[in-house]
Amino acid sequence: MSAAFRAYAGVLLFLLAELLLGQSGLMGAVAVALTASAVAVAAVSALLLYAAVAAARTGGPLTPTRIRTAMRDRELRTAFLAQRDPDGRGRRRPRAPGRSLRTGRTTAFCH
Repeated sequence: MSAAFRAYAGVLLFLLAELLLGQSGLMGAVAVALTASAVAVAAVSALLLYAAVAAARTGGPLTPTRIRTAMRDRELRTAFLAQRDPDGRGRRRPRAPGRSLRTGRTTAFCH
């Protein structure tokens, strides 16, 4: 048993005794609220601990074979677009940067 779990259990027992033996009213409501919150914290921490232990046990080492298989499967799933030939038949040559085209309107930024 971990120290944190023992501390939670001690607080729970103390608050339960206070609830059962103490006077009712505001103190009883506070004891019930603290007990409920302590139970919730203990339950969540126990679940997180269980999940961490389960994940550590089921992971296992990655072998080179598994890595190669994963890379091959990813390669097969990856879709590539066909590369277009910029110098292919029917394609215009790209215009070199330089002078801007003349349009119907003139602005102060045209050269």
